[in-house]
Amino acid sequence: MTTGIHHVTAIASDPKRNVDFYTRLLGLRLVKKTVNFDDPTTYHLYYADAAGSPGSVMTFFPHPFARKGRHGAGQAVEVSFAAPHDALPFWIDRLARMGVAHSAAERFGEKLVRFEDPDGLPLEIVAVDGVAGAGEPWETEGVTKSEALRGFHSVTLWEQNHEATAQLLSDHFGFKFAGSEGERVRFRAESEGVGRIVDIRRMPEQMRGSLGAGVNHHIAFRARDDDHQAEMREALTAEGFNVTPMLDRNYFHSVYFREPGGVLFEIATDPPGFAADESLESLGRSLKLPPQYEPRRAEIEAALPPLGDAS
Repeated sequence: MTTGIHHVTAIASDPKRNVDFYTRLLGLRLVKKTVNFDDPTTYHLYYADAAGSPGSVMTFFPHPFARKGRHGAGQAVEVSFAAPHDALPFWIDRLARMGVAHSAAERFGEKLVRFEDPDGLPLEIVAVDGVAGAGEPWETEGVTKSEALRGFHSVTLWEQNHEATAQLLSDHFGFKFAGSEGERVRFRAESEGVGRIVDIRRMPEQMRGSLGAGVNHHIAFRARDDDHQAEMREALTAEGFNVTPMLDRNYFHSVYFREPGGVLFEIATDPPGFAADESLESLGRSLKLPPQYEPRRAEIEAALPPLGDAS
């Protein structure tokens, strides 16, 4: 059983625009500037709270010339951040002042504001009364700690046939049915902290999505440590899921598989965390490379586009 969402990874186009939006507008901290371990010519950028706490981490593979993706069935689509209840008017005003189109809504009795990032990724900020166990909020220019985003509220999966996905979330991930509203079914992890909610939108007629800029690549769920991850992997394999071997991502260890509806799921360990190769105070300031790419640092740095002073 997992304790909730670890991180969400999406595809972007222009990397500098991506940094500007998530750090300057949304006020998240750039906690790690590294490369895609499978393609070192591309950044892998991580945004989170002050310490890069699991449950607060939004990551991107930015490809400057990426074509736009298509949202559809078999994807994690809407990403919702939690904000203190009293801070929602601040965020609505901030989006308006920054020229970001948005709309207010209410779901499951919670007020929220909907908008998109520059590549069209659907985002939400949901007002919550309090988040027990949330990490340290990041304070930056224009966003105080009392207004800062506190990590993920939820992620929404679009599914043509939701029953098998719902059973997976319940049987193997520890999420319990928490209600339904229209086409949406809500599941909640029995734990404290952020990232405890997964919604499924039942969309039997929805065309399947395609990868590209503005589309989520995968959603990662938390494992306490390697042993916990191995237990989950063994149980999933026994059920017939094709789960990868453990992969070392430097800041967590990962296994991947496709859930029944086609969404790419990851199980990521909480340790070792983002301070594994730089101090907490200096997170995100310099390019960090995995050991296998360190001999190619000069070549890799020359190929990566500049991020400007936003980095």
